[in-house]
Amino acid sequence: MTTEIPQPGFGTSGHEDETCTENVVRALEAGYRHIDTAQMYDNEEAVGDAIERTDVERDDVFLATKVTPENLAGEDVIRTTEESLDRLGVDAVDLLYVHWPIDAYESEDTLPAMDEVRDRGWTRHVGLSNFDVDHLDEAREILDSPVVAHQVECHPWLQQDELVAYGREHDITTVAYCPIMRGRADEDETLVEIADAHDATPHQIALAWHHQRDGVVAIPKGSGDHVAANLEAAQIDLPDEDVERIDGIDHEERLVDPDAGVWNR
Repeated sequence: MTTEIPQPGFGTSGHEDETCTENVVRALEAGYRHIDTAQMYDNEEAVGDAIERTDVERDDVFLATKVTPENLAGEDVIRTTEESLDRLGVDAVDLLYVHWPIDAYESEDTLPAMDEVRDRGWTRHVGLSNFDVDHLDEAREILDSPVVAHQVECHPWLQQDELVAYGREHDITTVAYCPIMRGRADEDETLVEIADAHDATPHQIALAWHHQRDGVVAIPKGSGDHVAANLEAAQIDLPDEDVERIDGIDHEERLVDPDAGVWNR
């Protein structure tokens, strides 16, 4: 059975220091219960501070972080995961991802170390991020731990139908980053038209579409009023014809290019 991951999550890439803390506090107080960070974002300490500042119990927060590609040698996975826990101020995270299968990633070395981290109780679950189907197949063969989540860029301009279907088949939640297309949802005519009909924003319509896709959890990032507005999108019930229009958007564009060193989402 697919592990229950709260929808939506709150993404923190590009959020730094006290601004990050303030945004996560705002998100938790608004009702988010899934916070996503990473070693690469250099804000784990700020995220941990935010969780400590709120009245939300730690057990009520689904906390995820990721091991950066340069730390994916087996011994580094274990060492840096412990460092992440120290920065976050927690005994364990709920989900630990392999961030990208590049740089120091070697499946036969990295993945047993992820199992070891779980065996030590430092993470409840293991996830993967930015894998293709072949890498996913290989990882599932090597890991003793079930893969509960696969995080990828996913939005109306990059719908990832193959990976979403793969996740459904294998009880893996697809966690969608860049779900509002890096703020470009208002550039899409279909999303704008549907938003007008629902008295919503195009960004909210993009998120509502994610919420209605089986097996997909979106993790928008936001600040200020956008934090609450993104959460409210979960209340929008799109009729089938609107979902079909978004499914049929004739535009495909990847907004994150790992080869260009674009990591922040």
